[in-house]
Formats: sequence, C-alpha cells, structure tokens
Amino acid sequence: MNAVPQPNDLRPIIEADRRHVWHHMLQHKPLETSDPRIIVEGKGLKVWDAAGREYIDALSGGVWTVNVGYGRASIAEAVRDQLVRMNYFAQSAGSIPAARFAEKLLEKMPGLSRVYFGNSGSEANEKVFKMVRQIAQRHHGGNKWKILYRERDYHGTTIGTLAAGGQPERAAMYGPYPDGFFMVPHCMEYRKQWDVEAYGERAADAIEEVILREGPETVGLLCLEPITAGGGVIVPPEGYWERVQEICRKYEILLHIDEVVCGLGRTGTWFGYQNFGIQPDFVTMAKGVASGYAAISCTVTTEAVFEKFKDGSDPMAHFRDISTFGGCAGGPAAALENMRIIEDEHLLDNCLAMGARLRLNLEALKNKHAVIGDVRGMGLFQGAELVEDRTTRKPVDEKSIARVIAETTARGVLIGASNRSVPGLNNVLCLAPALVASAAEIDAITSAIDGALAAVFA
Repeated sequence: MNAVPQPNDLRPIIEADRRHVWHHMLQHKPLETSDPRIIVEGKGLKVWDAAGREYIDALSGGVWTVNVGYGRASIAEAVRDQLVRMNYFAQSAGSIPAARFAEKLLEKMPGLSRVYFGNSGSEANEKVFKMVRQIAQRHHGGNKWKILYRERDYHGTTIGTLAAGGQPERAAMYGPYPDGFFMVPHCMEYRKQWDVEAYGERAADAIEEVILREGPETVGLLCLEPITAGGGVIVPPEGYWERVQEICRKYEILLHIDEVVCGLGRTGTWFGYQNFGIQPDFVTMAKGVASGYAAISCTVTTEAVFEKFKDGSDPMAHFRDISTFGGCAGGPAAALENMRIIEDEHLLDNCLAMGARLRLNLEALKNKHAVIGDVRGMGLFQGAELVEDRTTRKPVDEKSIARVIAETTARGVLIGASNRSVPGLNNVLCLAPALVASAAEIDAITSAIDGALAAVFA
C-alpha cells in the first residue's frame, strides 16, 4: 500500500458502511456484531483492507472482473482525459471512443459486425431477448419468440434474465416470471444424466428434444454460457458445441453466447466461444471489457440481425431501446486501454501458461485431498468440486465450503465458491485470478487452499 492505514483512521467509514450500505449477495445480520470488509487499495493481484491486511485476490474483484489487475494508472488516465473532453451523450449519437472500441473489438470477432453499448451484463443479455422478441413480431408473424436457456447457467439479475437463468436459488422468490423461457439440461459429465459414450453429443441432443417438444417454429433463441461460471465452472464435453451449432442452424434458431465472465481473455482466447469453433449470432460481454475501471457492456451481433431492424417506411421497425449509461464515453475509453494492455503485455499467453500451472497445482491437491472430487476449467478460470465421497459424489455441505473460504482468507488469499445457485450443489471452489498472475502468486493461491482443506477436513 502507499500508506498502511491505522485501524482507527477508517473507523468512521466502517461505521457509515454498516449503517447505510446495502451490500450485494450478503446476509447483513452478522454485521451487527462484526465489521464489514472494506477494500481500500489494490495493485496487481493484491488488495488491502481497512485494517491493513494484505490479500491475493484469486477471483478478480470477487466476480471475475478485474482481468488486467488493480492499479492501472493508464486506464484511469484514459478515462480522465475522455471525461474532461466529452463525458456523455446518449448513444442516439456517437462518440470517438465508442466508434474506435467497436472497430477494435470486432477485429477480434470474425463474423460479427455491430456493437450495442450498455452498462451491465444483465442489461446486455436483456437487449438480446428484446431483439429476438421484436424479430419474432416483425419477421415471423409473432412466432419464434421462445427463448431456451441451460440448467446451471446464469445470465443476470433482472426479471427477464432471471427468467432465463438455470440457478433456482438465484430466481427464488422473485417470480412470477414472463412467459416464453424454457430450460434445457446441463451438460456436466461429472454429474451425468445419461449413461452414454459420446456424452457431449447426447447433452446437445437434449436441447433438440426441448425444441421438438415446444415446436421449432416457436423457438427463436438459444442462450448459453461458453463455460458455465457460477453454476459450477462447467466446460462442455467434446462434441457438444459442434452439435449445438448444427441444431441451431437446422431449426433456424439464433445462438446467443453469454461471455460476461469468459470474455476478454479469461480462458486464454479473446472469447470463450473461440475455443470451440462455433459462430454465434449474438455475443454479450461486460465484466472484463474494462476490468472494472468503468461500467460498460456490449451486445454484439451480425449484420444479418442488424438488417432486420432497418425499414425506413415503418416508424416501429428500429430497435426502440435505450441504455442511458451506454452513452458514457468513459467506458469505451477504458475498454480501449484495457485491450491495449492485454495485447501489449501478451496476457492471453500468460493466461494459458498460468492457467496450466493452476490446473496442475489443483490436480496435485486432488491427489492429496480426497475431498476434491473433480477439477475443471480453462485458462485462468478453474473450479474444484468438493465431495464427501468420490464414489457416490455426494457434495460437501455449504457450511464446510464456507469454512474453506474462511480458512483460505485467513491465509491471505481470497477465493470464491458457487453459492445461492443450485440447491444442494453449491460445492465448487471458484478461481479466476487476474491475467497478470505470476507463478509465485499461483503457487501461493493453491498453497492457501491446501492449508485450508487440511484444516477443515483433517
């Protein structure tokens, strides 16, 4: 830190937080008798709290966001310079950084040609759903309005995106939900639903079964994460994506890939879907686009989709939508510098190298600790599923997961876990350190997990 604060220095801040801030994804009852965590500074992978404690952040801001690490002065300077020149104008007009970033982004995404700017992943996904519904009304006589989503996937916090979410605990108590959203089975072979050899193809065939049940003429969109994130860090099996693409083309269903977590280098490629050789119709992204230095999201699509909204004779033909803060010029300015850093510092290569090291370390922990039933992931996006018994694969209870998190934190490392997702299956430790991670930091992360597992499951 630049200056390690004394605990009393920030006491008023801690008390103001306790009295007035409603935190995300947090039960506040314990804060009646304990202090909230206040993070005051970050550099690279390290953060410091109000008490001066230092941690390695192995989850990039808690939710897979700070891809290029903390303390990037050049991003802050790019945002500052842009805000002084022109901070905001509604996206009914353009801005210099938005045009430049859209062009640079699309160079990384062959086959896609249009970018719609917003401010969050939830919003980016909601835009796709609205586009599909409008296409159904104008081009399919009101048909092809149904949206398919996958069990265990997550697409956001709005009512619409929760309706398309495959995590029951996230959606509980927020219904009733809008019509037209239908779930397809998950594709995790570790918890297989079919006893077959070509599991990836069989899991994809289950999507076709839902399409045939609902009627192909009514289904307009299939929305999937390239790698399921909060639902358990699930990499689809071999053969899955090829069959998914085939099914979508067979029934003229638009394919939407939600890259909010995997996008911008997390898996060692610019986007997660690029590991699987597929060509989506929509790609959405947010978190890593500017690494948390500014709020920005992108809904990216093809020229074919874009053309469906062009009809000068019909005043209702265009996409009648607005994202107020999609007009903030600071977001694309930050995103441009974020992308430059990834390129110039060869962070995709580092992600692959350090991801391989992280995977090897986790496999070594699996050999040492019987509680680890499965290790999976891609690049610097890895998960370890904890089970009571490797034969039955019975999940460990959530209290034990919480103890592992606490023990790892006590050893100076912040990790995550699947939580409030699937009842009885919130048992996966989640790791997604920044793409700048060093070998020493990767080893420190897994060493802390090693100690935590030994302490909890001795």
